[in-house]
Amino acid sequence: MTATVAEEMHDLLTGAFAPTRLAIINDSAKHRGHMGDDGSGESHFTIEIEAAAFAGLNRLARQRAVIAALGDIVGERVHAVAIKAGVPAE
Repeated sequence: MTATVAEEMHDLLTGAFAPTRLAIINDSAKHRGHMGDDGSGESHFTIEIEAAAFAGLNRLARQRAVIAALGDIVGERVHAVAIKAGVPAE
């Protein structure tokens, strides 16, 4: 069975950051027919992640770390990702 893009992102982010909280929300239906909608139903996501690994990093550095952990998924298979990254109890 082939994993969904959301499942792949979950596995990559869990391996990279060992988050205490991780939610991957598929927003693709809100963007149906818009630019970047490839018809797959997996083109737009929101990622909410909390991990101790983000301590000491500013918002932009946290977002860059998440994008780096996702590798070629963003840009090649996913059109847009909104990222809310924090540390536990922040």
